[in-house]
Amino acid sequence: MIRTRRVWAAVALLMALAAAACGKEGSPPTKGPATDRLPHYQVARGFRLPESPTWNRAKKRGYFVVGAKEDQPYLGERDPATGTFSGFDIEIARMMSASLGLAPETIRFRTIASANRETALQNGQIDYYVGTYTINALRKKLVGFAGPYFMAGQDLLVRQDERGIDGPQDLGGKRVCSVAGSTPYQRMKKDYPKVVLVAYDTYSVCVDNLLTYQVAAVTTDDAILIGFAAKAPDELRVVGRPFSEEPYGIGVPRKDNALRFALDDALEARMKDGDWKKAFEATLGLSGVPAPAPPAIDRYPAT
Repeated sequence: MIRTRRVWAAVALLMALAAAACGKEGSPPTKGPATDRLPHYQVARGFRLPESPTWNRAKKRGYFVVGAKEDQPYLGERDPATGTFSGFDIEIARMMSASLGLAPETIRFRTIASANRETALQNGQIDYYVGTYTINALRKKLVGFAGPYFMAGQDLLVRQDERGIDGPQDLGGKRVCSVAGSTPYQRMKKDYPKVVLVAYDTYSVCVDNLLTYQVAAVTTDDAILIGFAAKAPDELRVVGRPFSEEPYGIGVPRKDNALRFALDDALEARMKDGDWKKAFEATLGLSGVPAPAPPAIDRYPAT
């Protein structure tokens, strides 16, 4: 009975923190990006990129359409009441828009599930994608990548009282949740075949399954898991032993090398002028993780 009460209390906490605080005395504070600490991104005046068909379309319509996640605390999260997106990935998308000559506030974010990212870029549904999108060789055959703008590592999220899981080697025969089509899901399937994998479209559903004892762990990049653990620290914890490297990149249409190289330039400039660090500290940094050194940009040849 005590365990059941704790579980549903945690679920209620997650729901409460996902929405704005009601202002009632004693209500748990909403944990989210510190909007007053977010940097202001100066829009590049006179910027032109005529050789990019994606940029030309965006310039004509007056805004970029950007694919993102909506359920990842401190990274890419959508307020259900206002529809506003926030988080480190969202800030990366905004500073890129400013660097490419379009005001960040004009961006129209579109939630795209992990399994649909390549299709959305190939079909022109979005101009670029910023949402914990790991750069790998297979994906480079389908889309282009600017960056990386962050280096994460695959880890495990477990219940706070769990003492039998210290790494993926302890998951044989256990139910483990991840997102369908994601790199962590594929790695777990390939490298740890004894794990009983459960797949959903979003990590928030995986976390719900963890809190209600339907799975033993959730696996994905540590940056994502840290955000969820920070929202329910009494119930959840990250194991803290990453077993991969996950370079996050900005996805673009594969043949639009002009856009990819322009984004590489923009990322490098924002890393040097301090905007990258400020954006991190005001978003993902609120989970208690100090800002790391930004990764080196991988300017691979035109395809």
